[in-house]
Amino acid sequence: MPRSVPGEARLYYGESGIYRNMKGLPEIRRHPGNPIVRPGIFPWRRAATFNPGVIYDQGRFLMLERAAGSFAPFNCSFGALESVDGVAFRHVRTEPVFTPGMAGSEYGSVQDPRLVKIDGVYYMTFAFRPYAWSCHPTGVGVPRSEVPSYPGFDPKNTPNQTRSGLAVSKNLTDWEMHSWITPGTIDDRDVILFPEKVGGRYAVLRRPVGFVGTDTGHGSAHPGIMISFSDDLGAWSPPEMVAAPEYDWEDNRIGGSAPPIRTANGWLVLYHGVETLDPAVNRVCYRMGAMLLDLDDPRRVTARCPHFIMEPGEYYEKHGAFIPNVIFPTAAPVVDGIVHIYYGVCDTAIALATVPLVELVDYVASFKTGSML
Repeated sequence: MPRSVPGEARLYYGESGIYRNMKGLPEIRRHPGNPIVRPGIFPWRRAATFNPGVIYDQGRFLMLERAAGSFAPFNCSFGALESVDGVAFRHVRTEPVFTPGMAGSEYGSVQDPRLVKIDGVYYMTFAFRPYAWSCHPTGVGVPRSEVPSYPGFDPKNTPNQTRSGLAVSKNLTDWEMHSWITPGTIDDRDVILFPEKVGGRYAVLRRPVGFVGTDTGHGSAHPGIMISFSDDLGAWSPPEMVAAPEYDWEDNRIGGSAPPIRTANGWLVLYHGVETLDPAVNRVCYRMGAMLLDLDDPRRVTARCPHFIMEPGEYYEKHGAFIPNVIFPTAAPVVDGIVHIYYGVCDTAIALATVPLVELVDYVASFKTGSML
């Protein structure tokens, strides 16, 4: 069962009344211009833009945004943007660079891209639902959803789980579908490729669960972060548990967020934890946590903060068009020693926060675990 966070100081934030001892946590600075990327401009991103993949390469920040033109149906595609300073982004193309049709179904939705570059090739992991839901935001919790009617689609007999795939590109704007990492029979998202091979093999974090219905439930289990390995990016090993929910602030589930960052202390993994605040209205809160994995054996957690390191606090993080109380980091490029955390806010817009890498790693490393979960 999830457990409370021990500590001397009790600091209360928001309606959840979460307490924790955060002495020594380095300041994670939100950009004063947040949200830095907002919906609008083009019809295909009129309703929302959020949960981006971002990479820093050749003096530029390159972003793939998840964007939606409407909530009903909630068909999402990826737009490409670039920036010199990591704040002022402009679109590279006026049309999406990756669509549900490119993944196999024009009625579907592609979601939450994560980006890495290995040996001169850009790799993008993404989640994909073949038939997009129609979502109806309530303003207080997770939206009500149902599967609309699509030609040739029978929701009783046709699998419609969120699986995860891999796409490749040489320039971040021209993408090709590469392969599926997860099967189409279970919900498996938050699949994130490590930025380099580990022990001669590719590695991905993932979060497989059982059937996910239109009520957005996930059964009685509390999903956690798992890992799989591959020699060729084609066949993947069975998922092995890395970290399970342990604390009250992650009592619903946890999942990987940004691609792991290699440091001298281990792989720095930023992850999201979800707490159920009010099950009657499906009200939840998404926060950010941090852990370190062993460099040679990332199945082993060497350090893990018992408390979250960032939570919704600003208005744009607590109130949005789609779902309240959400910060969802999906990218953390390091530039000149500074971690640039790009995160979706309320599934509505994109924000930026920064923190010195060394300070953050030293802090996380102070919570040593020394055991495999």
